[in-house]
Amino acid sequence: MDVLAMLRREIVACTRCRDLRAYCADIARRGKPEFAGQTYWGKPVPPLGEASAAVLIVGLAPAAHGGNRTGRMFTGDGSADWLARALFASGFATQPTSRARGDGFALKDAYLSAAIRCAPPKNKPSPRHIANCASYLRAEFDALRKVSVVVALGKIAFDRSLRLLADAGYEIPRPRPAFAHSATTSLSRRGGKPSLTLIGSFHPSRQNTNTGKLTQQMLDAVFAKVRTLI
Repeated sequence: MDVLAMLRREIVACTRCRDLRAYCADIARRGKPEFAGQTYWGKPVPPLGEASAAVLIVGLAPAAHGGNRTGRMFTGDGSADWLARALFASGFATQPTSRARGDGFALKDAYLSAAIRCAPPKNKPSPRHIANCASYLRAEFDALRKVSVVVALGKIAFDRSLRLLADAGYEIPRPRPAFAHSATTSLSRRGGKPSLTLIGSFHPSRQNTNTGKLTQQMLDAVFAKVRTLI
């Protein structure tokens, strides 16, 4: 079994944050009227993508009635709709919708992960939750030998990505890069290893999309930029 396949199994079985496991299981039991009759995943959500990916996309966490229901990253909620359209528009996905496992949605030359793998209450993970999941993201990054661009969706993902890259041997510029939509930072690696580009993006959450802080055109432009970089 390859490294990423083993990581997926380990993530799904993870019990490091028992409070989040209990919360996700409770959400799965109670469900939501909109999804009546559906069986929720209710466990940590594994990443999506192949080891050959050139782009690593880091989100925040599965949504309570999105990934926690469907068992797939950015699947079955409003954020997934926005991201799938953007990925498809730039050739990083097979279709513009991601609604359920087995629906035909797959990534092309991209890998989708998150700062944490369980849905947190109010979409606000604690520093402890993020720290408990950090080793999974690092192990994924180490296995993705061809990544040249990292896209961080939201400030928490951006900060987590900076820490990840620093730990992996990349030189973080001073002053430290600030999170901003479409902000692009080139990072060199100690020892003459290949450089990498980090791009920030507003997260396609309802609080951003419903208020106009993030438009579909803005999100599409981020991944159009990624396409030119790779």
